[in-house]
Amino acid sequence: MTAKPLLPLAAAFLVSLLPAAALAQRAAPASPGAAAPIEVSVTGEGFVPSSIHVKKGAPVRLLVTRKTDRTCATEIVIKDLGISRKLPLNQPVLVEFTPRKAGTLRYACGMDMISGVLVVE
Repeated sequence: MTAKPLLPLAAAFLVSLLPAAALAQRAAPASPGAAAPIEVSVTGEGFVPSSIHVKKGAPVRLLVTRKTDRTCATEIVIKDLGISRKLPLNQPVLVEFTPRKAGTLRYACGMDMISGVLVVE
């Protein structure tokens, strides 16, 4: 018996693992010291959670997912930081920044009707 018949099977198995490996690599932090993402959803209730506590000088990674079409929050805007990101339906969007001073940062939809706050301590 030769190993040749097993070769195509082994190759198919390895190829089937590629999407999982690619997803794991994409979800990994950008660097060893990178913060875990804070998940934020846009629902019929608005931004959930609507208040997030973060540390001054520490990198912040928000993973924002719009889960409804029944909202004007099709983007997230953090005006004080000059950040504006589109929020496609059911697609997580990573928003990264480092707050440099303590206080509150407001985040809102593009129309400034739905909002939340980042409490920087």
